[in-house]
Amino acid sequence: MFEDRALICKDCGNEFIFTAGEQAFYQERGFENEPQRCKSCRNARKNVQKPEREYFTATCANCGGEARIPFRPREDRPVYCSNCFEKMKNA
Repeated sequence: MFEDRALICKDCGNEFIFTAGEQAFYQERGFENEPQRCKSCRNARKNVQKPEREYFTATCANCGGEARIPFRPREDRPVYCSNCFEKMKNA
């Protein structure tokens, strides 16, 4: 039903293939527009929009080791390192 089609990337101007499988996926999801960017330009665009995540250092409430966390620790809440957190989650 679908055939591979060659499209031109609107960012880099290179030709890329919109495969039959991708076309079927687009139809299943109800997408009406074809992709306008090649895979590498789509990935580059996604990565640019993500801000760099800030990490904080805290002391693990369980083992006393260093914990790097993606949120500002509060004095009234315990913080756990990755290992201790994983052990607590699986317990």
